[in-house]
Amino acid sequence: MTLLADTLVCDTTKIAAWQADSAYQYNRELLSPEVNLMGLVQIWLGKVLQFLFGNRFAEEYTGIVLIVLLLLILLCLLWFLYRKRPELFLRAPKHSAAYHMHEDTIYGISFDECIEASCQRGDYREAIRLLYLQTLKQLSDGEQLNWQPHKTPTEYLYEVKDEALRSFFRSITNNFLRVRYGNFDATLPLFDRMRSDQHALLQRLPAALAMKGGVS
Repeated sequence: MTLLADTLVCDTTKIAAWQADSAYQYNRELLSPEVNLMGLVQIWLGKVLQFLFGNRFAEEYTGIVLIVLLLLILLCLLWFLYRKRPELFLRAPKHSAAYHMHEDTIYGISFDECIEASCQRGDYREAIRLLYLQTLKQLSDGEQLNWQPHKTPTEYLYEVKDEALRSFFRSITNNFLRVRYGNFDATLPLFDRMRSDQHALLQRLPAALAMKGGVS
């Protein structure tokens, strides 16, 4: 019996060519797809929920919990911006003209008389404006800020370093901005609250000035 010779020969050249051809790279389907940052966060959150509440809870609620967390983060950012820049969230009424700080000055005004006259007329919007300007002058005279006609209310807030002063001044500034730029009514109770904050600020001002002098 004659055995036939094995005529199968491995052509390594063709195999190398096929391996280099992208059309024959079938294993690419088995590669893991790229995972973006949101995907990584979702995977991590799923593992945390699985550890805390089990597999079924993680499978059903990971997406919902992720959305809730993102909404909470967004609300925290908006709250932070509102605390730091309240004027960004307030819209001037259509009937009022745009307000610019350089239209006002803190010098050459008898604030107490003008404020009293505005209150007598029931013009609490003007009284609040004057009280805010008077507060700027008091802080400027107390060397807590450097008044300039081109500065914004937020810039003045950052200049006041004393925490107690800044707390009262922030309340006065926010109420002023709400009345001036927002739709808040200028009322006697609101004006009284601002005046109360101003009195508290004035009581703290000498101590803040003394501390500033000691530091310098």
